[in-house]
Amino acid sequence: MNWSEQIDAYCERMDPSFWAEPINAVTNLAFILAALFMWRRSAGLPLARALCVVLFAIGVGSFLFHTYATSWAATADVVPILIYILLYIYVANRAFLGLGLWGALGGVALFIPYAGMMVPAFSLIPGLGSSAGYAPVPLLIYFYALWLRDRAPETAKGLAIGATILVVSLTFRTLDYPLCDGIPFGTHFMWHILNGIMLAWMIEVYRRHVLGNPIGAR
Repeated sequence: MNWSEQIDAYCERMDPSFWAEPINAVTNLAFILAALFMWRRSAGLPLARALCVVLFAIGVGSFLFHTYATSWAATADVVPILIYILLYIYVANRAFLGLGLWGALGGVALFIPYAGMMVPAFSLIPGLGSSAGYAPVPLLIYFYALWLRDRAPETAKGLAIGATILVVSLTFRTLDYPLCDGIPFGTHFMWHILNGIMLAWMIEVYRRHVLGNPIGAR
């Protein structure tokens, strides 16, 4: 792989310069601010704070991608996102489902074949494009919400809200190129803003669940 290869993947990018995507770059502050906000709210909850650290890294990685726009920067963008997803699944399995260490880790491992099946399925949807790689995530969150609707209805409601925000966010991500003629700077920046809100909200859902269930895993 050529790690220095330039990637032109978004409507706003018109040239290979560092600030070719100023809106996409600056709106990564949404992740940074969300991480800092939730860090202050997560005192005494090490898993929540671990999620905050990864959320901060998402902002940094995405900023690098929307400025350098190279293969190495793309890796810096997607790896923290994957880590956040896997860590949150572990957190959900421990705190929401009450699984032990190995059960929770086993549930995390199941995400790999789940994504392996669902991403190709979503890729068949016309116009979804690269957003197919993220589409299985809100579906999985809805599954957790459905599973918890009787045993932890408030947590289930919170998860459903988070999944819905992510669906809206994915819609903006998907429409970036199709709406490029009418919106020259694209709509990808809304993916950043809404995802910053959504990822912070998911940490808040965990925080509220744990504080409402003191025996639960922290």
